[in-house]
Amino acid sequence: MVSELSSDVEQHPTALGGAVAARFVPAASFDDSVLLHVENLRKEYRSGPQPLVLFDALHFTVRRGEMVAIVGESGAGKSTLLHLLAALDRPSAGDVYCASTWLGKLTAGQAAAFRNREIGYVWQMHYLLPEFTALENAAMPLLARDMPRPTAFAKARELLREVGLEARMHHLAGELSGGEQQRVALARALVTEPRLLLADEPTGNLDNRTAEAVFGLLERLHTTHRLTSILVTHNLEIARRCGRTLRLHEGRLHELRLHEGGSEDTSIEMPNASLETPGHPIVRTAFPGGNSTGTA
Repeated sequence: MVSELSSDVEQHPTALGGAVAARFVPAASFDDSVLLHVENLRKEYRSGPQPLVLFDALHFTVRRGEMVAIVGESGAGKSTLLHLLAALDRPSAGDVYCASTWLGKLTAGQAAAFRNREIGYVWQMHYLLPEFTALENAAMPLLARDMPRPTAFAKARELLREVGLEARMHHLAGELSGGEQQRVALARALVTEPRLLLADEPTGNLDNRTAEAVFGLLERLHTTHRLTSILVTHNLEIARRCGRTLRLHEGRLHELRLHEGGSEDTSIEMPNASLETPGHPIVRTAFPGGNSTGTA
């Protein structure tokens, strides 16, 4: 399915420059089962005489409907990677495609429109506006695209009911508990009906019981809304419940196999052969004790 933005590039090949027209690949040549495709991704920051390289030559794909966990040490670049996937930041090199949209060639305005239509984002901090109610916060992305207020609020009410906050929708954000605030953030992320949900430590600030409830809700929403979801987490139990787990370590991606009871299975093949790229293989790793909670 071709997004409106990528269609604009096809119809106006000189709008973003000749190089874009030469390299843009029509949707027909994409594997429709793949929603996200990353090629040769590099991110570096200038720090003194030598650049600080977070990661380099990352290659991976995420298929429609997958729920993928990304784990790794603090500072490994997990949040930065999510920002690149959401077109919130630009890579130093490499390309990110969401379906047929080439994120690296979007203007700032096109990237904002793309995020508003295609991506739901949940942060560790909920970032709700305290002077607004839960309903107003959940409706904010729709109001930002100038949707009429009655329509936007009707959609937001529907999502708030779905996350169990029907009785709290007229309370100010500061009057809600941490778990309730994160559920409002989930409703806000999904009110635009995105295809891709990105969650950066969505349970990181919650106690174990509340974290379990929020993740259980996220799992249900992933299925009922037919999402493709990528979660950054330090919670290995949450990672184990995702369909696939990738570890970002020393600038490289490794696929982990997390099992209950600490059992290992190194014989299972990677579910997506395209994850392996000559010259920069993704390492298969079995992770013992995957049913415990801790820091990856």
